[in-house]
Amino acid sequence: MSTDIQIAIVGSAGDGTIAAGDILRRAMAEMGYRVISFDLYPAEIRGFGKCIARLRVTDEQAYSLKPRSDVLVSLDDSHAIPHVSEAREWGAVIYESGSVTPLAEGAHISAHIDPGQIPYHVPIRELSEKSTGSARSRNIVVLGYIAGLFRLSIDGFLRALNSKFKGKADIAQKNEAALRAGYEEGARWFRLDDIDFGPPPAKGAGATVEMISGNAAVVRGALDAGIDNFFGYPITPATSIMERLASEMPKRGTRLVQTEDEIAAISATVGAGFAGARTATATSGPGLALMSEMLGLGIIAEVPCVVFVSQRGGPSTGLPTKTEQSDLNIAVYGGHGDAPRIVIAPTNVEGCYRCAGKAFEMAEAYQTPVILLLDLYLSNRYETVPFPAKPPFEADMNSYADTRGGNAAGFKRYALTADNVSPRTVPGQKGGMHIATGLEHNELGRPNDQPDNHAAMSRKRHEKLQLALKHPDFTHTKRFGDEGKVEVGVIAWGSTFGEALEAMILARAEGIRCAAMKVVMIAPFPTEAVAAFMADCGDVLIPEVNYQGQFAGILQAHIPRPVTRLARVPCEPMEVGDILAEIRRLAGRTTEQQAA
Repeated sequence: MSTDIQIAIVGSAGDGTIAAGDILRRAMAEMGYRVISFDLYPAEIRGFGKCIARLRVTDEQAYSLKPRSDVLVSLDDSHAIPHVSEAREWGAVIYESGSVTPLAEGAHISAHIDPGQIPYHVPIRELSEKSTGSARSRNIVVLGYIAGLFRLSIDGFLRALNSKFKGKADIAQKNEAALRAGYEEGARWFRLDDIDFGPPPAKGAGATVEMISGNAAVVRGALDAGIDNFFGYPITPATSIMERLASEMPKRGTRLVQTEDEIAAISATVGAGFAGARTATATSGPGLALMSEMLGLGIIAEVPCVVFVSQRGGPSTGLPTKTEQSDLNIAVYGGHGDAPRIVIAPTNVEGCYRCAGKAFEMAEAYQTPVILLLDLYLSNRYETVPFPAKPPFEADMNSYADTRGGNAAGFKRYALTADNVSPRTVPGQKGGMHIATGLEHNELGRPNDQPDNHAAMSRKRHEKLQLALKHPDFTHTKRFGDEGKVEVGVIAWGSTFGEALEAMILARAEGIRCAAMKVVMIAPFPTEAVAAFMADCGDVLIPEVNYQGQFAGILQAHIPRPVTRLARVPCEPMEVGDILAEIRRLAGRTTEQQAA
């Protein structure tokens, strides 16, 4: 039996909604299921705002969350009522059976459950108070109830609970009592829904599969690539990258500094890169705007460094806790003058790990800043990810010059070479002294504002980046679905590719010839590969979570062909159904044809 179950827990800040989701995904992963989860939470302080923990549990790889959940849990009816319609037909709705205060008409969730949904009214507060002496463990009672109702082993939940509250014996003990109380209640209920968890997939011999978030995967990739220095300033949703590195880097004898602001962070990052260190910083859109001038110095001085950027809603302070893909233009073009840089955008959590490590390789190999572009959805999303036994990253890809014989004529740090990548040295290297300046310069690094020189150096800085399109063991684009000519081709980047891929799979199941392409290398743009894909497509659809269709604009600047833009700013991931509906429209499928 195949397993594909999505559970959504809705509550208010302070209800432990996000903590419950964390324990649930840990338990499911512990049992061996594949998990994708993403939480929504408010920017307000504790006690205000809605929190939603959603996770999809499968026995095979899934690529996105489903538009409708199989199980909806209410920890706060005022927040959960608007989401009742998101539970599918014959899905389960679990809620508090009683209230300690009188309720206005229609304020209880039971008045809003559709006839086709299965209600489970549970004395959640009572079970929590009886088992722990407090109502604070209602979220844990609900987890136990889910385990008991769907006949899941309680052992995985207990291990996840103990891991969550490791070192807090008293709290763990009370929560275990709440979990068992909920489990016993769930186990005695007669189920009317059609939800079943099949056996988890068998684990491959020697496989290492871990549940990890996108930001945590970036950290692991940076550590496995041998990061030497990190300079950062806190900003949602990139802060946890710095927090995790702050915990891990001292153990490895490497250095992390929290700077006074983003300008100081990028300045120190460029400085460390100039000195020969593998170095990085992390920020979001507002911070990237502040970093643009120093990124220009890194580009003109050809300094390797990495900038992890996790996008949120904007502009200005915008929506710090909502996801968006609207920093693409500033990542690719942000800065004065012609300031080319490498921009890569992973599409899933495993990609966050691999792109993080490869970013350091590219920065060194092509002597330039590299921007790794995530978003809040990808940063905070959890997935079960297989990791290689040995880190797949090169420890050093620098083109260091051999200057042991000295150089009386001066070291040509910016020599014009056949591949446009110059030999470099680090401070203190004998015979490698040179000038590094933000002014336009000649091959020796000395200021030179002659037109021919500026043209040659501009060409050098741009053309060397084309080598990144053939960087070893890096997937800059990949095609999925039908081969050859198709009715509709979907091109997507970043976190939205998961939804695009799911929509393509569903379209093919309906008989539509369809294919999808993910684009990971945004700059330099992989024009040849994307143009070849588009040549096979009757219509091209580009879904992305920004208002302007920024990726579509970049694509059309390189490939002047009409495309259909599906640009949305829903403050959350794009729905698979929206992409599928547009694929159907482009393929000329009517509602009647779909019903047939």
